[in-house]
Parts: sequence; structure tokens; C-alpha cells
Amino acid sequence: MVQEQFKVAEVQVSYKPDYKINDRPKITSSKETFALLKQHWHLGRISFLEEFKVVLLNNGNRVLGIVDISMGGLSGTVADPKIIFAIALKGNASGMILCHNHPSGSVRPSEADITLTKRLKEGGKLLDILVWDHLIISEDLYYSFADEGIM
Repeated sequence: MVQEQFKVAEVQVSYKPDYKINDRPKITSSKETFALLKQHWHLGRISFLEEFKVVLLNNGNRVLGIVDISMGGLSGTVADPKIIFAIALKGNASGMILCHNHPSGSVRPSEADITLTKRLKEGGKLLDILVWDHLIISEDLYYSFADEGIM
């Protein structure tokens, strides 16, 4: 009897940073994170479309990169934990800061925001990736889960 051969794809993972890590910003506060995000956010959309981004950090809290996770509409966007952690693992991140904007200008977290943050924090524990904070931003304001003691 001949055993059937199955075709499967080979999966390869690579990590090739093109910078010196000491040249990257070091995050030590939510204020620094907000300033960094404002430099990398398309400010023409911040009051128009909800977006979700993740700041990837190394062990020394140096920024490895800012990743665009999703873009939605006026009232929401999708932040898929599988996508977030796949990117964090591929980027060799030791930590991350979650971030999204509220086009309404209100930076108060919704119940869905709180639930998602808890889920991602717990998932990070399993993978040894610390979720340091979750910022909700608008053009001029931000809300930090860590500063408010929710993390």
C-alpha cells in the first residue's frame, strides 16, 4: 500500500532590522508615547476614521516599530489579537503599547476597549510579551490605561 503524500507550504520567519537599536527612541512614559504616535499618525484622519496601532518595544523599551493594525469607520475598528501577536512575535518584541483613536474626540474607554485590553494583556503573558499600556488618543488629548491604573 502506497502512503499518500500531502503538499504543505514551508513557513519561514526572518528578522532583519536596518538600524542601530540605540538610535531608536526609548519609551518611559505615556506622554512620550503620545508624542511619538502624533508624529506617525495621519492627522487628517484622526477625527475622521478610527485606527488601531501597536508600538513594538524591545527589552530596554526601545521602539522597534509602529505597526498599523487596522482602519475602520467613525465608530470602530477591528483589533484581531492573532494578527497583533503574530506581528509582535515576528518583530521579536518583548513588549508593546496598544493605541487607537476615537474620532469623536472623547478619549474615555468603552467597555469594548477595556475588554480588549484585558484580553491582549492576558495573551501577552502567555507569550512573554508585556502589554505596557493602551492609549486612546485624539488630536490633542490621550487616555492612558497604565496612568489610570487599569493595566
